[in-house]
Amino acid sequence: MASPHFNRGLPPLPRHRMQKGCKRETGMTEWYRGKGDAMFKGGIPFGRIFGITLKLHYSWFLVFGLVTWALSASYFPDAYPEWSTGKAIVAGVLTSLLFFISLLAHELMHSLTAKAKGLGIESITLFVFGGVSRITSEPKTPKDEFLIAAAGPLTSLLLGAVFWGLWYAVEGNSGFVEGVSFWLGWINVSLAGFNLIPGFPLDGGRILRAILWWRSGNVKKATKTASDIGRGVGWAFILGGVWLIFWGALFNGLWLALVGWFLQNAAQGSYRQLAIQDMLKGHTVSEVMVRDCPAIPPELTIDRLVHEHIFTSGRRCFPVVEEGRVTGLVTMHEIKSVPRDRWSMATVKQAMTPFDHLSVVRPGEELAEALRIMTEEDVNQMPVVEEDGRMVGMIARDNLLSYISVRGELEGK
Repeated sequence: MASPHFNRGLPPLPRHRMQKGCKRETGMTEWYRGKGDAMFKGGIPFGRIFGITLKLHYSWFLVFGLVTWALSASYFPDAYPEWSTGKAIVAGVLTSLLFFISLLAHELMHSLTAKAKGLGIESITLFVFGGVSRITSEPKTPKDEFLIAAAGPLTSLLLGAVFWGLWYAVEGNSGFVEGVSFWLGWINVSLAGFNLIPGFPLDGGRILRAILWWRSGNVKKATKTASDIGRGVGWAFILGGVWLIFWGALFNGLWLALVGWFLQNAAQGSYRQLAIQDMLKGHTVSEVMVRDCPAIPPELTIDRLVHEHIFTSGRRCFPVVEEGRVTGLVTMHEIKSVPRDRWSMATVKQAMTPFDHLSVVRPGEELAEALRIMTEEDVNQMPVVEEDGRMVGMIARDNLLSYISVRGELEGK
């Protein structure tokens, strides 16, 4: 499902042996169109598939441990009291691993469908709420949006059917396979059901947005409606969590409220992001960039740079020029990385970021693209260069945010 953001939450585990046909709601999944959120940029790479990097966020280990513990210490012992402790632990670990592989499959189908529609895919990250695909751009048509959003829940439904089919085939013959396959069937069907709730940025909310977009032809209006519903769903979850806490279900209540808080914020942020993109559409870097960029020589010491340039001008970023050519950029970040007792000896050349390592933009580049690069690369300013490599100015995050703020105020957004 969401960006932008897909996520899945974990449901309360059933306390009894469930019969055929029983279902329970699970969490959420979201496809996140990569906009630089810190949570989704982190993670430990553990593989690549179809050219997509797979990562585990640090929070995943916590939820993996909780799911494994809940299955091993509660669900399987309650459902199969004849099992030994060792058998319950093995079943819990195996089931938990297969569950997260199922989440990965859900996310992977979002990503592969998006890739087939020409969208860029950076990575898939499993984290505390489930999984997130970093999709770098928006679908061009409501049909593409619909197909990408529907791919995940359909995958989960298919997996649920496969696991339940396996459970049906072995019922009464293999308690271990029966127990593992039933829970996995239940969790995948529940996952699909949860994600089809029509609240943006859940998959169901994105499907709703695609339908509204197709009917109205206005993606911004469709996003606003779907986001408002998503916020309502989020608040409903928060209230439901508070109600559960009031009745003594502390853990389940806190989890539901946390998922609701995440949903509410994701829905609000997704619409705000689209509004900003719409505001920046048709405007280029040349309209915002600072053209007056005093250059400094590479042999200048850090001490002189601070006292003769930063303190007197208030500037925080300087291009470094040698023999008429820009060779690098020095910012407050590089300056602070040099120990103070070395400022009188260390030169700008030693501290600067070489030009070849910098992210740059062209003056004719769309402002939305410049903002995306700055957010993705986690930089506060970038050189603006012509095709021939000449630097013609600088664009800073502060300039962009000020521009967005002023335009929003003038246009009443």
